[in-house]
Amino acid sequence: MFQFDLIKAMESVGVVLTSTQIQQFCRFEELLIETNKVMNLTAITNPSEIAVKHMADSLSCYKDTRFPPGAALLDLGTGAGFPGIPLAILRPDLKITFFDSLQKRLKFIQLVSQEIGLADIHFLHGRAEELAHQAAYRERFMIVTSRAVARLNVLTEWALPYLSLGGTFISLKGAKYEEELTEAATAIRILGGSVEEVCPVCLPGISDKRAVIYIKKRKTTPGKYPRKPGLAMKKPL
Repeated sequence: MFQFDLIKAMESVGVVLTSTQIQQFCRFEELLIETNKVMNLTAITNPSEIAVKHMADSLSCYKDTRFPPGAALLDLGTGAGFPGIPLAILRPDLKITFFDSLQKRLKFIQLVSQEIGLADIHFLHGRAEELAHQAAYRERFMIVTSRAVARLNVLTEWALPYLSLGGTFISLKGAKYEEELTEAATAIRILGGSVEEVCPVCLPGISDKRAVIYIKKRKTTPGKYPRKPGLAMKKPL
């Protein structure tokens, strides 16, 4: 049963849900499975796996001290709403902007938000490399999150321009996180960041290595970054 698996999975990452939050997660899971039949949102369709690999994994990044009350958060490359929706359920005070290059994904997140009663959320459609040069978004967010989007040396160029000084980029990474950290060292430095903490993650029933990487923005990102669309992927810093 999804509800039982959800509670158990959340406990493994140190999160205790209220009855209302459990109901919200259950409805989210129903909508995810239902919509996935007509829209490619996830390859994971088993409810117990959704509880662990999507819901709990998304909140493996959560620490009270990393999420100040009312903080503006950008969920970069949100996809089906991970980790943004779980964070919004857990912390409704956060001002979360869901950012994706596909409008249909954002429409799904909007549907979920209406169904489960999420407030103070916003939607951003476009390319990360382009919108980061607009004053309305550049250095406007205290937190940027990203999960399963790109390698860290690419992600850093996309994410750090959106962070305000002193803000934190939170990257949820898989088995190759140590390798990615090494290759991203130059990019992180150039873009004004520094690695503050790396936290290995253990999820129930999953043997793969995972970690959450916290990168602090120490300096203003040079104005020429991010470069034109595609360059970060073709020629990482």
